[in-house]
Amino acid sequence: MTTTGADHATALRGPWWWSRWRSAVLDVGLALVSALECAAEGIPFARDAGIPVSAGIVFGLLAGSVLVLRRKWPIAVVLVAIAITPAQMGFLMGIVGLYTLAAAELPRRIIAALAGMTFLGTLIVTFVRVRQSMARGDLTLGDWFVPFASLATSLGLTAPPVLLGLYVGARRRLMESLRERADSLERELQLLAERAEERAEWARGEERTRIAREMHDVVAHRVSLMVVHAAALQAVARKDPEKAVKNAALVGDMGRQALTELREMLGVLRSGEAAQRRTTAASASVSVSVPLAAVGVAAAAAASRVAAEDEGPWLSELEVLVGQSAAAGMVVDLSVEGDVRSYAAVIEQTAFRVVQEALTNVHKHAAGAKTHVRLAHRVAEIAMQVENEPPPEPASAAAAGLPSGGNGLVGMRERVLGLGGVFVSGPTDAGGFRVSAVIPAA
Repeated sequence: MTTTGADHATALRGPWWWSRWRSAVLDVGLALVSALECAAEGIPFARDAGIPVSAGIVFGLLAGSVLVLRRKWPIAVVLVAIAITPAQMGFLMGIVGLYTLAAAELPRRIIAALAGMTFLGTLIVTFVRVRQSMARGDLTLGDWFVPFASLATSLGLTAPPVLLGLYVGARRRLMESLRERADSLERELQLLAERAEERAEWARGEERTRIAREMHDVVAHRVSLMVVHAAALQAVARKDPEKAVKNAALVGDMGRQALTELREMLGVLRSGEAAQRRTTAASASVSVSVPLAAVGVAAAAAASRVAAEDEGPWLSELEVLVGQSAAAGMVVDLSVEGDVRSYAAVIEQTAFRVVQEALTNVHKHAAGAKTHVRLAHRVAEIAMQVENEPPPEPASAAAAGLPSGGNGLVGMRERVLGLGGVFVSGPTDAGGFRVSAVIPAA
């Protein structure tokens, strides 16, 4: 944060009504000079007025010292200067007072009225003094000189300080406006940086959730099939060597497929992280003031890139998925209704993952149960349902010893609801379990 606005004023606080000590020293110095000037001018004034000289000096000292109040009460200073103009005193106070008045944040009508009063007072006093000098013979110029000298003196003592004060006041207000805008812009940048950090954290959380779902789908289904085949291999290893060899080959195929999918996913993640680092480094080299915004942009770009590059499974592979479950000993049938057509990648991947996770749950919790997989292509949506009957033996659910983390149904629900669909799951009246989902086709 830069030291601007209120922080700037607090850092430069001076005594009493002065904002800085330098301003106080300047005003005290000007008041001292003005007091000495008025005291010197008070001597001829006392002689002309027929009063003691000491009284004129004291009067001049008091009148000139009023200049110390020019920042606090500029109107009072100008009025005092106008009041002592007939005594030909306070020229410095009049000039400095007019400058301070014009530079202050006061209504223009007040500035114009006091400046006009000063001009008129100076004009009258100068006119009278010059005319008296010409009458005494001190000046031998023509009659034209009287009004000329009066106007020139009045303009010289009034116009320059007023114009300079107006310029300085306008410039000061402009600088204050620029400082306030800088403070506002800095606050906005800080707020944008905080929001960018929140967006980056949200993007990272969303990406972690998505990766967790993908990892669960890949690992849970493939490994579940591997465990089922391994259990069957153990059971028939001595009785039927040919079937054992077939099951062993299926276990190997499942393991290789699982490793291939994991490698593809990790490769996409690594490429996304490398691109994110490059984007963050480039943003940091261009601008160091708001690095959090670059982090947010990079994180969001990485998340979008990973989602776009992830070539997940398609609905055309659904028969292969059902065949793998059938090879593992599950009695499963697949029925497809409606005209088969292509959908957006994310819709097909979500539909496939729902069926995959439902079949995995059947392997885990209802091994040996007959399962029905239904897929319906409708006009504006695609619907899927996986329903299994009760397992043939109550103990068969835990026969393979498959663990369950309880995240499968949560992941399916998140996927479907994220696309604006409907997800329903629960036990059936017959003792089985049903998973249903409807996803908009658009």
